[in-house]
Amino acid sequence: MDKLLIRGGRNLHGEVLISGAKNAALPEMCAALLTRDPVHLVNVPRLHDVATMRRLLDNMGVKTETHGERGGISFTAPDDLNPEAPYELVKTMRASVLALGPLLARFGRAKVSLPGGCAIGSRPVDQHIKGLQAMGAEITVEHGYMHASLPLGASRLKGARITTDMVTVTGTENFLMAAALAEGETVLENAAMEPEISDLAEMLIKMGAKIEGHGTSRIVIQGVERLHGCTHQVVADRIEAGTFLCAVAVAGGEAFLRHGRVDHLGAVIDKLKDAGVQVQAEGEGEGAGIRVRSTGQLKAQSFRTTEYPGFPTDMQAQFMALNLVAEGTSMVTETIFENRFMHVNEMLRLGAQITTDGRVATVVGGKPLSGAMVMATDLRASASLVIAGLVAKGETLVDRIYHLDRGYDRMEEKLRGLGADIERVSQ
Repeated sequence: MDKLLIRGGRNLHGEVLISGAKNAALPEMCAALLTRDPVHLVNVPRLHDVATMRRLLDNMGVKTETHGERGGISFTAPDDLNPEAPYELVKTMRASVLALGPLLARFGRAKVSLPGGCAIGSRPVDQHIKGLQAMGAEITVEHGYMHASLPLGASRLKGARITTDMVTVTGTENFLMAAALAEGETVLENAAMEPEISDLAEMLIKMGAKIEGHGTSRIVIQGVERLHGCTHQVVADRIEAGTFLCAVAVAGGEAFLRHGRVDHLGAVIDKLKDAGVQVQAEGEGEGAGIRVRSTGQLKAQSFRTTEYPGFPTDMQAQFMALNLVAEGTSMVTETIFENRFMHVNEMLRLGAQITTDGRVATVVGGKPLSGAMVMATDLRASASLVIAGLVAKGETLVDRIYHLDRGYDRMEEKLRGLGADIERVSQ
């Protein structure tokens, strides 16, 4: 099993290319199910979850082909594909639920396994089911599978007003894709506002969908009878960019994050600036990105995770790593997932001073960290331990980095390119 060996104490300098966002690429791969025409995605990250989704689509009968040098993949979904997502292929990836809406909208039926993924808390699919039922779908859950179909005699889903009980990113994405081919108007209230959702909407619009309001909490979709193919570039990964911002802040130095978007990281950048880090947008077009400079002394920052545009739960662990070495005491409140402090026990092995009480962690910063063997428990926890290892004295060995590979495109290579002493080892 691969591990990451990190020898701490090196500053980071140079340039790193931010990959396409996993949380945009996965739903956009599923969106290819909505048309028989070829769909070309560019800037698709090389991740385990992306490979799993591609195998899932291949298994259904979608023809996929890698092309070009910039993470290009083409998808062609024939009319005779098998609309089923089996447990064996999706048990490690909760994004499998994103196949449900497109399959139902185009083929009128779907059999999708209940999803797996990180063990960071409950991620119920009931909101997906309720929303699609409001559009006329008949859905039952049996033996670990969601069985969905249109009512007898119906040829399309029907537009509806959908108000979810909570803000759900994958739910909003599922409804967007399903509504694109539904009959009539669909209105999504309490919709998620993440940049990845706006990117999916822009792709669907290129395919012929009629969508307004994406990026706000109210999205209106006018259904069309068919969609066509398109070429679309996956938006840059704001969480990867935020992770590298924290890495440079903790390790010290200066770096340019090409393709990073400051407008997608407002809450994180505000906290970084309050901590004493210099962050600014730089360049234009393909040369645009984020410049980050460490100014030396960091000041601890308390924060509370909330839905976008608030502080993202996917950046909580990485910013906690920053608070470990910053001066002062901070309070970190996690409101999204109930089990997202599993990295705390591993940070304690590095010498961190953290106490937790329910969903609140108190971090006493400014204490020296020392290298140790630690174990990744989920995707973002992995990244936080790598960041801590960059500044810990001696060697840090991060185990179970298959979690890291689910969401970061060659993270150790990118850090090594900035000057970090880090390598992948097999033991």
